[in-house]
Amino acid sequence: MNTIIRYKTLLLLLLSSCLSIMALGQTLPEGFPSTDRKKDNLNQGWKFHLGDPDASFYEQDFDDASWTAVSLPHTLELTSLALDGLQDEKTQLKFHRNVGWYRRSLSVPSGNQKVFLEFEGAHQVTDLWVNGKKVGRNQIGGYTPFDFDITDYVNKGEDNQITLLVDNRRSEVVPPDPGPFDYVKFSGLYRDVYLVQTHPVHIGFNWESISSGVTITTPTVDPINKNATINIKTSVKNEQENTADVELLTRIIDDKGLVVLRLTQTQRIEAKQEFQFNQIGSLEDQVHLWSVEDPYLYRVHSTVIVDGKAVDFTENNLGLRKFELDPVRGFLLNGKPIKLLGFNRHQQYPYIGDAVPNSLHYKDMLQFKEFGFNIMRTAHYPQDDAILEACDRLGILVYEEAPSWIDMSTDPQWWQNFEQAARTMVRNHRNHPSVVIWGGGINHRGYVPRVHNTVKQEDPTRLTASQGARWTGWQTSGLTDINANMLYGPFIWDRSEPMFAMEGREGPEAVAPFMADSLMTGLIAWTAHAYYTFHPTHDKASDPIDRTRSGAMTIFRYPRPETQWYKAELGKEPFVYIPQDWVPGRDSITVFSNAAEVRLLLNGKEIGREKPSRDSVYYGLKHAPFLFDQLKYEAGVLEAKAIFSSGETLTFTRRTPEKPERIVLELDTAGRDFTADGSDILMAYAKVLDKNGTVVRGYEGKVTFSTQGEATVIGDEKDINANPMFTEYGVAPALIRAGLQPGTVTVTASAKGLKSSSVQVQTVPFQSDRVKAEAQPIYDFLNTRVDLGAKDQLVQFGWEHWEGDEDQEALYELPGRPGASLKVNTLGEDGIIRWLGEMNVIGKYGFVYGDGLLAIDDQGLELTFTGLPAGTYKLSTWNHAPQSNSDEMDPNKEKLKSIRILDIPYEAKLELSSNLSTAEVVVSHGKNMQFDSPGTASILFSVEEGKSAVIRISGSQGKGIWLNGFELSDWFEAEH
Repeated sequence: MNTIIRYKTLLLLLLSSCLSIMALGQTLPEGFPSTDRKKDNLNQGWKFHLGDPDASFYEQDFDDASWTAVSLPHTLELTSLALDGLQDEKTQLKFHRNVGWYRRSLSVPSGNQKVFLEFEGAHQVTDLWVNGKKVGRNQIGGYTPFDFDITDYVNKGEDNQITLLVDNRRSEVVPPDPGPFDYVKFSGLYRDVYLVQTHPVHIGFNWESISSGVTITTPTVDPINKNATINIKTSVKNEQENTADVELLTRIIDDKGLVVLRLTQTQRIEAKQEFQFNQIGSLEDQVHLWSVEDPYLYRVHSTVIVDGKAVDFTENNLGLRKFELDPVRGFLLNGKPIKLLGFNRHQQYPYIGDAVPNSLHYKDMLQFKEFGFNIMRTAHYPQDDAILEACDRLGILVYEEAPSWIDMSTDPQWWQNFEQAARTMVRNHRNHPSVVIWGGGINHRGYVPRVHNTVKQEDPTRLTASQGARWTGWQTSGLTDINANMLYGPFIWDRSEPMFAMEGREGPEAVAPFMADSLMTGLIAWTAHAYYTFHPTHDKASDPIDRTRSGAMTIFRYPRPETQWYKAELGKEPFVYIPQDWVPGRDSITVFSNAAEVRLLLNGKEIGREKPSRDSVYYGLKHAPFLFDQLKYEAGVLEAKAIFSSGETLTFTRRTPEKPERIVLELDTAGRDFTADGSDILMAYAKVLDKNGTVVRGYEGKVTFSTQGEATVIGDEKDINANPMFTEYGVAPALIRAGLQPGTVTVTASAKGLKSSSVQVQTVPFQSDRVKAEAQPIYDFLNTRVDLGAKDQLVQFGWEHWEGDEDQEALYELPGRPGASLKVNTLGEDGIIRWLGEMNVIGKYGFVYGDGLLAIDDQGLELTFTGLPAGTYKLSTWNHAPQSNSDEMDPNKEKLKSIRILDIPYEAKLELSSNLSTAEVVVSHGKNMQFDSPGTASILFSVEEGKSAVIRISGSQGKGIWLNGFELSDWFEAEH
């Protein structure tokens, strides 16, 4: 697309956006197009009834006034940590095997728009009625998204009644049912629901078909030369009764909002047809790769334009990264080997089961990042969009799998649903850069050809994992890409391919073998958090208070002391920690630290000095634990003083706990807001302390939580032993749910005989309009790149060219900028401008800086822009000198007109100045710039209406001034 057409398209889009914004009264960020697409969160305003699957509650005139008002995410019933005392089987015959009815009114404005209800997930079969009429059923499963087209069922311009029957009864054909499974399958309308309205010409949902929606791939990402090729396939539906001439504008936007690549394609789409646009482009300049250390995200903004008007859009994140499994070096990310170290994660939380708000999904991954974990496996089912968004933004790799656990049904309908769940999973999350592995089998059972083939058909760019177990099946990757096994003990492995532990134990002894062996790709330990299960043999299976199992953190996300070792091994900050209490009977202490040496002091006196343990079980670790044995207990203060190689020290203290005296309440607000949407949840931790501030881990009392303001303590409304709450590690946890009105909330924690503690938190307003809430600025500035040189210049591909002539005025009309021109002249009357043509210079933009113009004038060079619209601009210049054999300036100006241009001395440093700023550039030189960067400078200038703008380039030696090329960009206003 040439720059003239591009300029006209930009003007049409801006005009369309401005008119639409004025008409709708919307406020969108700068440059973000206003289209017919609307997406409203429907999490509030529901009425709920439990049970009665055969009732006719869907009738339009049914009175639901007596039903319970709820917000989403929602579970059918809250549950205690002891699973309500129910002794069920791993097939989950009874627990939460019920149905829930949900009703609400829905206002749809008049118009010709398409109307959809979008569901991120519901357990597990969902029926929908609108105004008493059956719309349809989703029975693929509870872990993947779905939608209903309700255009023909709603009365536009009126309120409409929608009714849902969400059925979690056991099924023989809906995976992971009929089971068994080593986790609890909870219930309810437990993920977000949206009302989506679009123009009849629109982009569909990704999960509709293998080609629907937007598919983003990166055929090449080059970490060495810092470039990437991006392929975007976008399917546009024309659901009008007539043909539509459609333009698709796709823009790649950096993290500052600047458009760095724009792609356009036009197509006539017949009525009731769909067309997949296929666009490809590349980035070469200032390419920023996505990695676990630096998760840089671009945005891919797709705009559908019909008759010059922007009618629809979608936006996806883009992370440019290259990953591969090398048979010798293991897993490579951007060409560098990394150990994949993290945890499996179940999505459940205490009391609420799977009904987890987005903020807590994000907090889980923020905690992963805090401990240095770089991978998360979604055990054993697709998880919420919010968790993938968090992994994208925080730099955590993802291994995701379809819903299963060990058993495979022989029912063809089960397999059809399982395959469709796998396809939907991939389609829904294929554009997330964090996803690098799809499960290619059934958990524990190993690879399954149908699963692997299905996933590869949907997404050939990701790796598939075999999902095997060390005690059964073929011990290999088989058809899949990765030999992913459950390594809880001895296993069969002939080292012919890398080994990856998709499950395994946690801690330093478990991690060490993987750190020592390049062929052991990584370890995803089991599990990040304690979880609900009806597994009959785990050590808390019969606990009357807390039956949650496993976990590096408790189910309340409180880290167990032993988990802190990961911060020493994987973290970059200085760290030291003692996991044990200093109490009578203690004769050994472990210290976790990334220091070179640790001194142990008791009541100020040194009782030991150790380096990291050299025990063979820790071979391979960078920071093995420090072990102190044969200690003589004495009450008081125990200090671990870590001594680092730099000489710096860091101390951690444990004090013998005394009688509990007070509570200190902490609300986990770090990295998040607390939103007044009726469903957001904030974790509260009440620590029981003695008079010295030491946590009393052995406290046996309970802590009561209360709130003032628009918030409640989850569990208060049902007898599930949630409030008052027992302590674990001396900490009593609670879940605080926000109300619907923003304001100040006070949370208080109290216990008999202890001083209570109160903390205030401010809730923020909820924005149901997701387009407004999520829209970010788009600065689609017009860029003009010009390569300067004589008529025999070698033009840089993708650049405009200016062929100068020494016998003519140096005047150039700027392409794509009607009426605008650039004049170049020397400031002195007897100054000379020489033009250099073809030169062979090696380097990335060698064709630009291999030729150019050389101005010879004591006063310098002047660039005068005329005819530019009023505004702010950015000018970037390339200043490079081919090597010269002359080392002094000849004062004979006439001679300079004929002397070989390469023999003319040049300024080594230049200054650029404008009415807004100045800049300096060191002029590069020579024929070989393969490994060096050319001299470049950038400067801002402003243009007043009807006036010219002048940029001056000067040196201090009175020598020649090289200008090889420039880029002129529209830019932010000066005060931006």
